[in-house]
Amino acid sequence: MRLTAPIIFEPIFMDRVWGGRRMESLFGKRLPTHGRIGEAWELVDRPEAQSVVHDGPLRGKTLHELWTQYRTDIFGNRIAPSDRFPLLFKLLDAQERLSVQVHPPAEIAPSLNGEPKTEMWYILDNYGDGDIFAGLKAGVTRDAFEQALRAGSVQDTVHRVPVAPGDCIFIPSGRIHAIGAGNVIVEVQQNSDTTYRIDDHGRLEGGKLRPLHVPQALETIRFDALMQGMPGLQPQRAVQAEGYRRAELASCEHFHVERVWVESQFRPRDEQGGFQILIAMKGQSRLEWRPSGSLTLGPGDTVLIPAGCASLLKPLAGESQVLWAKMP
Repeated sequence: MRLTAPIIFEPIFMDRVWGGRRMESLFGKRLPTHGRIGEAWELVDRPEAQSVVHDGPLRGKTLHELWTQYRTDIFGNRIAPSDRFPLLFKLLDAQERLSVQVHPPAEIAPSLNGEPKTEMWYILDNYGDGDIFAGLKAGVTRDAFEQALRAGSVQDTVHRVPVAPGDCIFIPSGRIHAIGAGNVIVEVQQNSDTTYRIDDHGRLEGGKLRPLHVPQALETIRFDALMQGMPGLQPQRAVQAEGYRRAELASCEHFHVERVWVESQFRPRDEQGGFQILIAMKGQSRLEWRPSGSLTLGPGDTVLIPAGCASLLKPLAGESQVLWAKMP
């Protein structure tokens, strides 16, 4: 089966105690009538959550079905063996500050019955304090951290990083972090849902304090010097090409993500013959593909471009911006 058209999936909306409703006003998302929607899972293949194809010949199929039934046709032939699609793409609306937390590295996760998780955040919009908390301050040892835990001052051990729309920050597994109130974020991550909460600011859910995972977090946090110090925002040195500019945001063993400013046209291409993901961030664009087809992308839209699909992205007015993700 040769697929020559991009694939759009239905987002899965997650009610979160810290969430809001800004995905309606910013992206025109049709949110559930009630609830505080903190996350839209745009592309996910997990036992508890499955992206479903919105339309086209594969309509109604899950991402897992595509992964197991059409892996080479859609995703290419250079992906390491895996039971599930290896990445998870989200939109986050943090109306309130998230918990101070950490995700386990691969060498620790199995012993804790968890899954490893490295991620990156791209700031789409923010208000309020709008900051990110990430990385232990220099000199914070495990003993010093445990003292801060007992004193209720964990946040004092973590750097506060001012961010603005357009900024990007990389969060490797083992790095303590929190998202500040007011941020709307694109998150690209490993396919994992393991989070160890350290400090939840006394927040209640259903009239009860949400559980913490301090023992697991202490085993997970990397206290070595390499993970200390304020993590810098990812530099965005744009390279000019004909019709567009592009800048690398994050590149690791799990994913490669770039920011693309589309001035007249951009032809997404993976030289290794793999799939690609586009997440529209600013402006309206038309995505065209051969032999004949097109769709319009607006802010917050996510599309999967199969390995065998030749496509072209054009802005409809002025300049548009997208995140362009692929496997490393």
